[in-house]
Amino acid sequence: MAGGRGEPMVCVAQVATAHGVRGALKLRCFTEAPENVAAYGPLHDEQGNRLFEIRIVGRTNGGVIAMAEGIGDRDAALALRGMRLYVPRSKLPEPAEDEFYHEDLIGLVAEDASGRPIGEVSAVFDFGAGDVLEITGADGKQELVPFTRAVVPTVDLAKGVVRIVLPEAVEAGGGDEAEAES
Repeated sequence: MAGGRGEPMVCVAQVATAHGVRGALKLRCFTEAPENVAAYGPLHDEQGNRLFEIRIVGRTNGGVIAMAEGIGDRDAALALRGMRLYVPRSKLPEPAEDEFYHEDLIGLVAEDASGRPIGEVSAVFDFGAGDVLEITGADGKQELVPFTRAVVPTVDLAKGVVRIVLPEAVEAGGGDEAEAES
């Protein structure tokens, strides 16, 4: 997503639901510390049309309870359920070495171990056991690969490339089937 001036935007939170009757929002935060969601200035909606000045009033597991300027009752808060909230990339600190913002990975060319392009990083997911990259090939076929140093030993943001090294069983067509043929 890009901001109003073409600046890249990073999703830092999502409205989970309303909290109470006075318009408080329960936010699921994607920042290292949940309370950091308020440290980067106003939050933008996905289209960049609305700005939300927030004030944290409590904490929840994996998130915060926040009051947002202009949201004064439960109905207004419930209307925002599911909304993803963004800040300009320039407002965020640079990640530590070997750490990446998901938005920085999306769009990178994926190469195999020999350097041949195999597709593009089209999404990054976290299903609870660590990050997973979705690689979309030129044929439109999508494949999920674990975002671990063993499988993705190289991430070069300057060159726009990730190197994917799949375990031999996966490259050969998939573990159990290959063993069954032996």
